[in-house]
Amino acid sequence: MNRNDLRDAARRDALRMLSRGALAGAGAATGWTAAVRSARAQAPASSGTSAGDSSGTSLSTSPRASPAPRVVRVASGLEHPWSLAFLPDGRMLVTERPGRLRVVSLAGRLSKPLDGVPKVYAQGQGGLLDVVLAPDFETSSALFLSYAEPVDGGARTAVARAEFVDGPTPALRAVTRIWAQKDASTGGNHFGSRIVFARDGTMFVTMGDRYSHRDRVQQLDNHFGKIVRIRADGSAPDDNPFVRREGALPDIWAYGCRNVQGAALNPATGELWTDEHGPQGGDEVNIVRAGANYGWPVITYGKEYVTGFTIGEGTERPDVTPPLWQWTPSIAPSGLAFYLGHRFPEWRGDAFVGSLKFRLLSRLSIADNRVVQEERLLQDLRQRVRDVRASCDELLYLLTDEDDGSLLRLEPGAPS
Repeated sequence: MNRNDLRDAARRDALRMLSRGALAGAGAATGWTAAVRSARAQAPASSGTSAGDSSGTSLSTSPRASPAPRVVRVASGLEHPWSLAFLPDGRMLVTERPGRLRVVSLAGRLSKPLDGVPKVYAQGQGGLLDVVLAPDFETSSALFLSYAEPVDGGARTAVARAEFVDGPTPALRAVTRIWAQKDASTGGNHFGSRIVFARDGTMFVTMGDRYSHRDRVQQLDNHFGKIVRIRADGSAPDDNPFVRREGALPDIWAYGCRNVQGAALNPATGELWTDEHGPQGGDEVNIVRAGANYGWPVITYGKEYVTGFTIGEGTERPDVTPPLWQWTPSIAPSGLAFYLGHRFPEWRGDAFVGSLKFRLLSRLSIADNRVVQEERLLQDLRQRVRDVRASCDELLYLLTDEDDGSLLRLEPGAPS
């Protein structure tokens, strides 16, 4: 096998891990970093307006345009699909927000809803949300679901572990809720929620402020507007940043978030990247670090709905981590993924964010761990892009959040 073959094999292995949403162990981390550097070295140089101020925030949307992809509909008939996970054989698991989990075959056929899915609070933005395979799925068959859990007093974001039972009639068994927000709330808004495995096998879970509890986001005695880091059994690791702070919840990793609906591990650095909804303006992309405060609702680019009044104190403060990128007006960002393939060489090392409001796919060009440019793709799609994932066949897959939602695949070539 020559050097090019070895490089391509390493890239395929890395992509396979990304499609499962799991990066576990030092060996995987080393492979990812090497593959990303190799991909970037072969990618054409970026052009266009660079990022704006010293914080890395920018509103530039003028990079060199990449060739338009061909959009292939893999499956349709999904009711508000929310998340996508690739099984080892290439089939896909798809959540539907009303509370269904289905298997999508390689030919695009939908299975019947799997038995065993937890009961969900399917109102407003609530319901069945993320699905992620465990890093050891091929031996354990374990997966994790985030969802809005109905409880006395309303609903809360929760995470369940389950065993995937394959066969003619796939199902879930041994379903156990491993973690839930401390407090429930009425209403159907701002549950988050994405699950991302870190390289050390712990998992991040993103949440929202539940809309009516933004005044509690800066406090560490609750889970509103927080990102937590937990073990696979739901317990808090001893090295979390607030474990020894009196009055703080030990599972909190970061805080000051409004509603985080996109999250992925950067394969080059192993850091957690997220996107979150602002109110009227101020959608953000952030690198989430231990103990960091991301400002909401004290520091934000967003304005109040209807009135346009200023929220909080302003757009920056020394103790608040500024966004890597922010959108004003809001695009309503959702799924987030990094692309490492070579079938779209212009996209190597870039991040992709789905837009619910403008119904498009945002490509974010990255250099030196900063977002430097944005390109808006699929502006004629006219469907809300809820999730975006990179697969082991080096393509991107999207879910559209509609009553009759679709699973789409982006391939090189002219639009169909």
